[in-house]
Amino acid sequence: MDRHIAFERLHNFRDLGGYRSADGRTVRWGTVYRADSLGKLAGDDWERFLRLGIGTVVDLRYPWEIEARGRVPEAERFRYVNLSIEHRPYDQAEIDPDVDPWRYLADRFAEVTEDGAEEIRQVLEEIAHAPGPVVFHCTSGKDRTGLVGVFLLTLLGVGRADVLADFALTERATERLAADWRAANPDRVMKWPSYGRAPAVIMELVIADLEARYGSVHGYLADRVGLPEPTVERLRARLLTGDGDGDGDGGGHRAT
Repeated sequence: MDRHIAFERLHNFRDLGGYRSADGRTVRWGTVYRADSLGKLAGDDWERFLRLGIGTVVDLRYPWEIEARGRVPEAERFRYVNLSIEHRPYDQAEIDPDVDPWRYLADRFAEVTEDGAEEIRQVLEEIAHAPGPVVFHCTSGKDRTGLVGVFLLTLLGVGRADVLADFALTERATERLAADWRAANPDRVMKWPSYGRAPAVIMELVIADLEARYGSVHGYLADRVGLPEPTVERLRARLLTGDGDGDGDGGGHRAT
């Protein structure tokens, strides 16, 4: 099953269902989605979005991004929550093309994991307690959204290979994301040739950094983020389906 949901103006909207947990259960389809900016929804895209039955929208962007680019239409129809997990803005189009791009981005992720720990906890709490399907998103659905996706899938017991592969699925949207930037910025030059990229190596570096500081991703979420164990249990009860009598390898599904 292709987890990408096709929209005309959204390029990176996908279902996190179908991944196998280490205990043999599976992440439910149609329950949690990740996306690029929902401020782009209109026309047929809007009708397609409504058919998903989403009740909670978690917007990870800065308030000034929302002011400039819009939020989900008719936000009053949803539980709409703005939790900006990034605190130090930077312009990816202006990144020095001579720097190591993946180490540079991993260092920006490290800033988010430290600065945004409280907001990350609140995002995961929102997903855990949402009464129905939920979507979380940023601008491109790549970095901030990608980080939350990694934390969520890891908490659900999804194997690292699948977690990394899910992060890298944004690569399918890179060309369209770059084209959107050029259309929105006709008077600027994109200096950084890796704009819109999301190779797995970035998240490999991020996870290694968290393991060095906190022992594991779980250790980071418990010790720095302060995520309570009942919330983890709630996430697993809400988002996993199956009898949990699997072989414990966390495999069995490839990202598509």
